[in-house]
Amino acid sequence: MTGTSKRPSEGRIDEGETVHRRTRALAAALAVATIVPLAACSTGEGSGPPVLTWYINPDNGGQAAIAASCSEASGGAYRIETSLLPRDAAAQREQLARRLAAKDASIDLMSLDPPFIPELSEAGFLAPVPEDVATATTQDVVQGAIDGSTWKGELVAIPFWANTQLLWYRKSVAQAAGLDLTQPVTWDQIVTAAQDQDKYLAVQGAKAESLTVWINALVESGGGQILENPEAPADELTLGLETDAGRNAARIIGEIGSSGVGGPGLPSEDEAASLTLFQGDKGSFMVNWPFVWSSTLGGVDAGSLDQALLDDIGWTLYPQAVEGQETRPPYGGISIGVGAFSEHTDLSYEAAQCIVSAENQASYMVSDGNPAASTAAYDDPAVQEAYPMYDVIRQSLEQAAPRPQTPFYNEVSTGLQQTWYPPASVTEDGTPVTSTEFITAVLRGERLL
Repeated sequence: MTGTSKRPSEGRIDEGETVHRRTRALAAALAVATIVPLAACSTGEGSGPPVLTWYINPDNGGQAAIAASCSEASGGAYRIETSLLPRDAAAQREQLARRLAAKDASIDLMSLDPPFIPELSEAGFLAPVPEDVATATTQDVVQGAIDGSTWKGELVAIPFWANTQLLWYRKSVAQAAGLDLTQPVTWDQIVTAAQDQDKYLAVQGAKAESLTVWINALVESGGGQILENPEAPADELTLGLETDAGRNAARIIGEIGSSGVGGPGLPSEDEAASLTLFQGDKGSFMVNWPFVWSSTLGGVDAGSLDQALLDDIGWTLYPQAVEGQETRPPYGGISIGVGAFSEHTDLSYEAAQCIVSAENQASYMVSDGNPAASTAAYDDPAVQEAYPMYDVIRQSLEQAAPRPQTPFYNEVSTGLQQTWYPPASVTEDGTPVTSTEFITAVLRGERLL
């Protein structure tokens, strides 16, 4: 039971799952759904129902189990086979883009990282979503998931599971600092509280996608956008970093980096390292995905962590970048795309609707720890038992902001990682200017990443 994009499960297998749960899910999946090599094709020829190949990101077996369940539920209309993509999200993008560029008919269904959806849609690699399917699959779905599956005002992929970061805190530290976490808090407040208590604030400062996630959440929470016209061609894109929101984001990151409150390992700190820091004696506050809970619970069950630590953990919405202004937490997750060159697009969309049913999303959240995009899934008693903070996750997803939706996301994200790193070097006035100049030059072909 873990959460994620970029948390560890967005491109990497989640932590905290028990062996018996994984084994049970895989055994059920293998009874109907076969994991096939990437070179396989779903021609549907021969005896039996048409075979739909679903290219999935690595997980704990939950997607294969859903494939088995939906195959059975189809009553012989289709059979879903799953094919495993690389562990890293960028490698997943490259694998799919190359195959789709070759008009690979074997790609019926795809588990897609939202930042790469505009690129695939713009290239004509995604089959249009039928209007009735779009209506059915966006009912009772959190807004962040809908936004992340949309390009140029149209739904181009089907929301499956969603993810968001919460503010996790040690109750004892917050109490000692006199910080009331029943009310919205700001980044400045948690930085001050951690410093006053001589503790570390856990954030993701590594030169990786997680840094882009942090920057975007800060800019969006400040009322801005990294890209002001994300649908524009590369040489016409306008960055929104040289704004009050961009400068405030740089101020926050720079202060955490230069003050030492982020801990000595901040420049190499990813989601897993952040959790380790937070669980230690100097832990105080942390922004991270919901996998935090199940990972810590698993550590307690295994005897490597104390029950007192688990009892001391609280959670609330992501910090405000500007006091009194609604926070826009990170959004991550997976959407289901249908390949434009599939021989079974109608059946693929029928299968997609089964895959993303509220029941399957709830089951997947419990088995694999990936939060549901469906609001109804959070009413499932099993979800509420596994995730006591289910209501905060759901609220956070409603407010969450996707990363820049552009076909040139790779250039923008990599450019941010190169210019906002290390955190200690980030300055309020200098970094937004330097970053804007560099990314703009890359987009115009004047500089290389």
